[in-house]
Amino acid sequence: MKILLIPRPGFGHVFTSRTLLLLIFCLWAPIQVVGQAKNATVSTPTPIGRTGNATVSSSRPRVVNIGALFTYNSAIGRSAKPAILAAVDDVNKDSSILKGTKLNVIFHDTNCSAFMGTVESLQLIEKDVVAAIGPQSSGISHVISHVVNELQVPLISFGSTDPTLSALQYPYFVRTTQSDYFQMYAIADLVEHYGWREVIAIFVDDDNGRNGISVLGDALAKKRAKISYKAAFTPKASNAEINDLLVGVNLMESRVYVVHVNPDTGLTIFSVAKSLGMMGSSYVWIATDWLPTFLDSFQAPDPDTMNLLQGVVALRHHTPDSDLKKQFTSRWEKLQNDSSASFNSYALYAYDSIWLAARALDVFLNEGGNLSFSIDPKLRDTNRSALNLASLHIFNGGPQYLRTILGMNFTGLSGRIQFDYDKNLVNPAYDVLNIGGTGSRRVGYWTNHSGLSIVAPEIVYTKPPNTSASNQQLYSIIWPGETINTPRGWVFPNNGKPLRIAVPNRVSYKAFVVKDKDPPGVKGFCIDVFEAAIKLLPYPVPRTYVLFGDGKRNPEFNEIVYQVAENKYDAAVGDITITTNRTKIVDFTQPYTESGLVVVAPVKVEKSYPWAFLKPFTLSMWFVTAGFFLFVGAVVWILEHRMNHEFRGSPRKQLITIFWFSFSTMFFSHRENTVSTLGRFVLIIWLFVVLIINSSYTASLTSILTVQQLTSRIEGIDSLISSNDPIGIQEGSFAWKYVVNELNIAESRLVKLKNQEAYGEALRLGPKAGGVAAIVDELPYIELFMSSTNCQYRTVGQEFTKNGWGFAFQRDSPLAVDLSTAILQLSENGDLQKLRNKWLPTQECSMQINDEDANRLSLTSFWGLFLISGIACFIALTIFFCRICCQFQKFVPDGDREDDIEEIEPVNASSRRTIRSTSFKDFKNFVDKKEAEIKQKLKKKHSDTKQQASPSSDVQPNTVH
Repeated sequence: MKILLIPRPGFGHVFTSRTLLLLIFCLWAPIQVVGQAKNATVSTPTPIGRTGNATVSSSRPRVVNIGALFTYNSAIGRSAKPAILAAVDDVNKDSSILKGTKLNVIFHDTNCSAFMGTVESLQLIEKDVVAAIGPQSSGISHVISHVVNELQVPLISFGSTDPTLSALQYPYFVRTTQSDYFQMYAIADLVEHYGWREVIAIFVDDDNGRNGISVLGDALAKKRAKISYKAAFTPKASNAEINDLLVGVNLMESRVYVVHVNPDTGLTIFSVAKSLGMMGSSYVWIATDWLPTFLDSFQAPDPDTMNLLQGVVALRHHTPDSDLKKQFTSRWEKLQNDSSASFNSYALYAYDSIWLAARALDVFLNEGGNLSFSIDPKLRDTNRSALNLASLHIFNGGPQYLRTILGMNFTGLSGRIQFDYDKNLVNPAYDVLNIGGTGSRRVGYWTNHSGLSIVAPEIVYTKPPNTSASNQQLYSIIWPGETINTPRGWVFPNNGKPLRIAVPNRVSYKAFVVKDKDPPGVKGFCIDVFEAAIKLLPYPVPRTYVLFGDGKRNPEFNEIVYQVAENKYDAAVGDITITTNRTKIVDFTQPYTESGLVVVAPVKVEKSYPWAFLKPFTLSMWFVTAGFFLFVGAVVWILEHRMNHEFRGSPRKQLITIFWFSFSTMFFSHRENTVSTLGRFVLIIWLFVVLIINSSYTASLTSILTVQQLTSRIEGIDSLISSNDPIGIQEGSFAWKYVVNELNIAESRLVKLKNQEAYGEALRLGPKAGGVAAIVDELPYIELFMSSTNCQYRTVGQEFTKNGWGFAFQRDSPLAVDLSTAILQLSENGDLQKLRNKWLPTQECSMQINDEDANRLSLTSFWGLFLISGIACFIALTIFFCRICCQFQKFVPDGDREDDIEEIEPVNASSRRTIRSTSFKDFKNFVDKKEAEIKQKLKKKHSDTKQQASPSSDVQPNTVH
């Protein structure tokens, strides 16, 4: 029976770590026995809080052991050891902390070996340390984290920067340096700031390298950039292996390299790159914090070393320039045990790690915590094996001590020591360095609060966060090759592969692109535009054209774009329309010609007919115009009737006058004079309206009678959709899917047309004879088609889509951006139009047929004039009737109403009428009277009233008997 073991996803690393632990345990037992034999004569103090197998508690022990685990002979170790010793000495001298308890540190050397480091860490933990400082290796930290999780001993690392160590899988791992998670996001911001799209990652293939580069890939993806290639090498790779790796990298397109290695072996990368000529102009080198750590490890920079690093950009952990830091650096020469040791940021982190453990231990003891250890029941029964697992004890106060560590908040040499919910230090920050000359200069900072900035992080974190692109700032950088111009970040190397460019193998409209016997194998308008744009680029572009299609029918353009997206071609050049769906999978250049869908249909010359003079106006315009003529004539008659004798007479005469006056104003030939002010006001406005209407009518009629009128039964895309006639579509065009998906036209109505001859034949036959009613195609094709047929056909309606033709490239291709700039330059200097005139000569003819309804003048164009005239009439009538009412009130007072009415018109006493009907008739009769007669009677009445108001003593009133 065969058993297949399938590991769970994500479980491989845990399985590997535990397997390594088991192997180390097997080797550790003999080492332990030998060690005990060697140290049999050495007096060893009794471990704190433990006597034999019993557990003893001590609230304030005299001595507390803390372990230190790192590689002594390394860039980090040479700085960390003096710092740790200084921190322990400072803690023991400080009477305000750990009163009555001495801190004792136990050192173990990992010897730059994951295996030996793991063995040393096990030997360290068996000495009942309450915390372990280190290790500096992320690989060792991964393995030891499983041990400290079981034994509940906090592992405080000042050098393990692997982002995955912050996972919940390692609860007892505490990091006092910055995680590479933030450093990789800082690099991603650098890449975005300078507009690069692709980088090549060069890294050591270990836990720290792989996991850091994985985070970099995620960070770049958020910036629409990517790692184009991951160049990994083994930790102990030889110069020859690195040389082969860089030779392969140099053949690739990207010239932005991110180097993520360890400080002790990373310089080999630049030494080999220098020998290969990869430190010159057009190259970009970005190094993580390992490079500043390496350079700071030497008191005086080596000129040969600095010569290898000219123009490199590096990140360094930012530590504020506080008084504590200045005091510590002034003590450094006295602290270092090795004359070769030098100061770097890891010395500060190591120093703060000791103080973190001490401060937390002081709080732990003050809160009643017990430093006690007990035997792990899981390790007591070893099935009689030789493994000395019983010497590893559980720290009973470990969980409480861990919580205390994570809750600490104080200011150390490296800045603020406080942890967030992911156990990372708060306020991460990096210095951005530019290496040049005999040293380096700081060109800015990075924080996850505001990204790249020239303002110190201590100030940035006091302001609101702002990561906008406009807020990203750095001082100028001197790049490799001693240039301040930002490198493009990618090139076409001379020994690289040429671009494979797909070109549609057309069978129609060959003026755009067609196969050619001469180099480069294709020709046409699209090819010439592409070649002209390539010549404007400041770098060579090796390229080969590959025909796409069998040459018997036009290829599917969607398939060409899809092949580019699938990396089968590097680009596609031709009459390729830029559509929304295509832009989702490829990048297009700036359009080099406009293109939109239009409808072309057969047309015929419209013959003139006797009623052509009615065409300038629509039916509604005719009715409204005629109505206003009559309306204005009636208004003028009302205003002139009381004072102008030409507007008086019999009813028949007055009605004829109204009609005559109304329509004679059309020709400004009215014979009646207007004498009233209101009548003149209305008339002058109306004559202005008539002038504009006459001029518009004359211009429109002239155009209709003199310009050739073309008509078609298809008026545009809307009428084509509503009909059931067949529609012609060019074979391979995107228009097929567009009319089906967007316009909901049934595929059964669509007819594929192969070439221009098929276009003309289908339109000539028409829908009843097996042809088509119209063709839907892009404007450049239609222009060429109509020109070749001597304008027998015309476009109907308007262009109902707005597109353009462009060159397609793979997503995030920098060549698409540079070619877009080149195309704009061709358009500005007129070369693009010259190429169009060379390949696409078009006959001068009207593109569109005359739309009958569009040429007719409608009420929409004149309603403003009619509104003005109507308002003028309304105002004049209102004033007129108000004045009439006032005169009527004066003429017929309440006391003399009956007598005055009899004066105007005798009333039959025998008739019986209501007061209302009498008053209305009286008012109508009053309005019909002449203005002069009314004024004369009002004047007479006024004089009579005045005489009655002044009685005479000589005259007696007559009495009527």
